[in-house]
Amino acid sequence: MKMVVCGYCAASWRRCVVMSLRLLFLLPAGLPVRSQGESQSDNKQMDNITIRQGETLFLSCSQGDFVTHTAWLNRSSILYAGEDKWSVDPRVSLVTLNQDEFTIKIEDVDLTDEGQYICAVQTSSRPRTTSVHIIVQVPPKILNLSKDLVVNEGSNVMLMCLANGKPEPAIGWRMLSPSDDSLSSDSEILEIPFISRYRAGVYECTAANEIAVDTQTVELTVNYPPSVSDGRDVGVTLGQRGVLECEADAVPEADFEWYRDDRRIFNGFDGIEIEDAGAFSKLTFFNVSEADYGNYTCVAINKLGSANTSIILYQIIEPTSSTLLQVQDGNSGTSTVFTPTCLLLIILLQLLLKF
Repeated sequence: MKMVVCGYCAASWRRCVVMSLRLLFLLPAGLPVRSQGESQSDNKQMDNITIRQGETLFLSCSQGDFVTHTAWLNRSSILYAGEDKWSVDPRVSLVTLNQDEFTIKIEDVDLTDEGQYICAVQTSSRPRTTSVHIIVQVPPKILNLSKDLVVNEGSNVMLMCLANGKPEPAIGWRMLSPSDDSLSSDSEILEIPFISRYRAGVYECTAANEIAVDTQTVELTVNYPPSVSDGRDVGVTLGQRGVLECEADAVPEADFEWYRDDRRIFNGFDGIEIEDAGAFSKLTFFNVSEADYGNYTCVAINKLGSANTSIILYQIIEPTSSTLLQVQDGNSGTSTVFTPTCLLLIILLQLLLKF
């Protein structure tokens, strides 16, 4: 059996299909091709069928009595002629063919399956057709998204998100982490002029239609120069352990340098340990000597700049027996420490009370 393509036909597409079916079904040549005014009962138009991409489509039409030939067509291609499969598509298969029903199915429906389908039935007297239009809905999918960005503070930033789907999806942006409802967009583009460090974070693009929602994220890193917290002076007694601490806020993280006057201090120098951990740096003296007291400078540096703070290591003098007098309370057994000046004032006060 041969397929016939009606390339020569100047009439409507439907006339060409009927002529092809006539050849397919070996219809008598005397059967007329009905005009536009033909009976509506012989040519039925079903309601549109809407189906989602990936689902299975079932196409069914009723047969009736005295059916000699039947076929399902997609546009100008014959899918099934009776029990004979004409389509080479493995997704198309026959479900039911009997005197009452002719049903086929198309698995894993795609957008290319959208269009008009016709069930053509030849009875002993005349042909009739049932047509239906298939609409395939496609969930949104983000196809083009800005890559993760690293920018310097003050730059102008533009994030882009492109998606497709059917119906066409609505696209929007929002700042996801940290959450900021004031920074959002209802379009494919999100513009952030003169970006500050507080706009760094994770941004989410959403593409949504009535079928589903697709989301993807972009991480935005903002570089800025260091800023250093004010240093806290530290008092330590001779021979004790002393620690100077420095904290810097910077992206990328700052490198630290320590100085005594104009001389840089290195780790291990004169028993000093320098320990850096992220935004913090510690300068540790394990046995403070007289020479260690003085002014120290912490400098934080990254590729965008530097900042510094000064910290003073000063001496705390411990009390000794020569600078303190101890008086014991005979009743309670407790003792109180007085300086000589304080003790003299107490004696003078007692003398005045006698007079």
